[in-house]
Amino acid sequence: MQRPPCIACFTVACALSAIACQPTSSATLTDARRAAIADTLTTMIHNAYDLKAKDVVGRFMSLYPDTGRVISASGGRVTTTRAALESGIKSFWEYVGRNMQDPKWDWGTPQVDVLSPDAAVVTTTYRIPHRTPMGEPHTVAGAWTAVFARRNGKWVIVQEHLSDVPAQALAADTSDVPPPAHVHQP
Repeated sequence: MQRPPCIACFTVACALSAIACQPTSSATLTDARRAAIADTLTTMIHNAYDLKAKDVVGRFMSLYPDTGRVISASGGRVTTTRAALESGIKSFWEYVGRNMQDPKWDWGTPQVDVLSPDAAVVTTTYRIPHRTPMGEPHTVAGAWTAVFARRNGKWVIVQEHLSDVPAQALAADTSDVPPPAHVHQP
């Protein structure tokens, strides 16, 4: 003898299938909206990393939420609070950044994946050519991935990972060195 199907089970199954068949929020994003979000994020990043502007540390920190957890992996360490992140950025600026002569932050081509109207990931490379206090050319470079979330209408970084280019690899990279002048041999 077969039991009749449970009406409550049937109702729950129908509700779950209706939810599962709903388009995701990322499916409702148009190409134009994705492009606008990508443009907003890359503009925010470029503005925050203007090394000629005042309050460099404050500009960097403007990309992160004022409250809540912020995960940052850099230099073999992981921090999980805004205070720890800010301490690391201040330390970088105090011991490295402020000693750079004529630094310019050059960004590679950003790879932006808009995951939803309120989440996106930006991955890019960076180079900071400058002169040391002794006047010698030097470059700091690496790759950066940042996960952005929109909180209270503002895009902020909630998780990031920075990978420095090892000094040996950077020394061997001549992509920003002008080619030698053409010399005729006698």
